[in-house]
Amino acid sequence: MSLKNKLKRMKNHLNIPEAEIKPAASSLSDPDIEVPFREEWEAFGVKPFFFEDEYCLIRETVYPLSHRHGRYSFSELDDVMALWNKGGLTHTLSAEGYEKSQLFFFDTETTGLGGGAGNMIFLLGHARVYEDRVTVKQHLLPKPGNEAALYQSFLSEVDITSLVTYNGKAFDWPQVKTRHTLLRDRLPKLPEFGHFDLLHGARRLWKHKLERVSLSAVENEELAFKRDEDTPGYLAPMLYFQFLKAEDPDLLKGVLLHNEQDVLSLIALYIHMSKKIFASADQTSEHQEAYAMAKWFIAHKETDRAVSQLEALRGKAFEDSDRALFDLAMLYKKQNRRQDAVPLWEELTGSDLHICRHQSAVELAIYFEHHAKDFKKALQAAQLAAKDGEISEKEAEKLHVRIARLKRKYSS
Repeated sequence: MSLKNKLKRMKNHLNIPEAEIKPAASSLSDPDIEVPFREEWEAFGVKPFFFEDEYCLIRETVYPLSHRHGRYSFSELDDVMALWNKGGLTHTLSAEGYEKSQLFFFDTETTGLGGGAGNMIFLLGHARVYEDRVTVKQHLLPKPGNEAALYQSFLSEVDITSLVTYNGKAFDWPQVKTRHTLLRDRLPKLPEFGHFDLLHGARRLWKHKLERVSLSAVENEELAFKRDEDTPGYLAPMLYFQFLKAEDPDLLKGVLLHNEQDVLSLIALYIHMSKKIFASADQTSEHQEAYAMAKWFIAHKETDRAVSQLEALRGKAFEDSDRALFDLAMLYKKQNRRQDAVPLWEELTGSDLHICRHQSAVELAIYFEHHAKDFKKALQAAQLAAKDGEISEKEAEKLHVRIARLKRKYSS
């Protein structure tokens, strides 16, 4: 190691000002460092990246926008970006104000599923969609001692505006931050950015029908994307450990291809979810999914969109039909459309679900007492709510007070 690099690593201990030590240069060539199986790697589109006395491996793959990944071509991201940039919708996946190239589709492969410093990222994969192409770039760690080169190669050319991941908030990016912390004196700072984690949306929309909401399951069910001769992700750590011993590129080619398909699936999944968000209420044939979308809108306080979604579900038979009807009634109440909510509450007093049945009776009692001033109907609704055998002692006491008050009002 050069004296300059040694001084750089020791600057904290020597109290040398940052400005006195220039960052070590990085390059794509260094005749003094031997890269095992270099010709085989280059035949697979992989080139070395050198930093200080280390190196990592970089692979770049380019796709045309016309390329189809399951249901979608990558060019359809233009349609999605146009929808978001029309504005008017508050949502965690909103790309309003972004260019499509500012979305950074990102995934990693690690030596294990746990967190902490003992788990190492050995592959960083990312994709970007430009005006004329999709570029996938992968940064591979050839051995554990070369992490500075891995992250230097990644951070030196990455300008992240918004990260798009699948479980990246809980796993991928925290792993990057952990490893970066160990090397922070030798590397650029991590960028600040927005983060779209598509796993959260997938859970909302499809947990009712998918046993596991893994990316591979969503690919099959939602994207109609089938992988041919794919290396399963769970084999990646074992293959990487074998590679560390043999250094044979053939051991990791399947892992690189698997990761490449992962980041391409993120593009297709973002297109898919966005189109579902903007679809009209009657375009979703799967009722449970439509209800999940309505709840997503409610969570973002997009009341009008939620109402449209729920109104389209009226009269439809599905597992959560009573909950959907109750949510619609409560949104009517929020919009000051209580008269529209009343027939829904009346219908729900016969529901098999306690929460819908009981709360609807309570809402009727409130409406008839304070808005319609029909104390007889208010008393009947309160008594109906009190008869429910599943209510708590505290709720029973509240109803007892309400019933006593209504009896006085009705008799006066």
